[in-house]
Amino acid sequence: MAIVGKKFPNLAVDAMNEMGDTFKLNVFEEAKNKGKKVLLFWYPKDFTFVCPTELHAFQAALGEFEKRNTIVIGASCDTPEVHFAWLNTSKDNGGIEGVTYDILADSNRNLSGTLDILDIEVEYNDELEDNVLVGDNVTYRATYLIDEEGTVFHEGVNHMPVGRNVNEFLRMIDAYTHVQKNGEVCPANWEEGKEAMGANRNATAEYLSKN
Repeated sequence: MAIVGKKFPNLAVDAMNEMGDTFKLNVFEEAKNKGKKVLLFWYPKDFTFVCPTELHAFQAALGEFEKRNTIVIGASCDTPEVHFAWLNTSKDNGGIEGVTYDILADSNRNLSGTLDILDIEVEYNDELEDNVLVGDNVTYRATYLIDEEGTVFHEGVNHMPVGRNVNEFLRMIDAYTHVQKNGEVCPANWEEGKEAMGANRNATAEYLSKN
């Protein structure tokens, strides 16, 4: 279910912070009430292999997101207690000690189910004479960029073995911010400081002739 151009679901979800506090966090309200962009990234499971590399990569770039008025939020279907244990496990042991942004604990799958990002299938079981769930019922590596009005301007879903490129999300935020401020559109491979163009056929032809 694509939600680009639509408001992010207005749902409060359990979350955990670095101090071990559990609280309700509403991503839509975080954007609207604070007047900030939000990067929300989902990962499959705590205490796995690719996942900690991503959480540390987002932490390393946290200052760059903050410069861009962007809040970073992680998310999985693990419980707050499991998040807290992972936050207290050292990097050398595959933990995420040192991560400071909030992490959603969507253990009831309310938000991930609404977003339709769960690895789940249903098969008929002859012995039970009923449908049974197949798959881990955890999320793919889904990423959402949400603007200051709570509108999604990017969404992407990676298969579980494939980690994300954090710098690409910084580039996308730069591009969207340029569009917001200048009303121009950003061509392929655009980066901050490069020439953008007007949203018309002549501007496209002119840009292509120079590049």
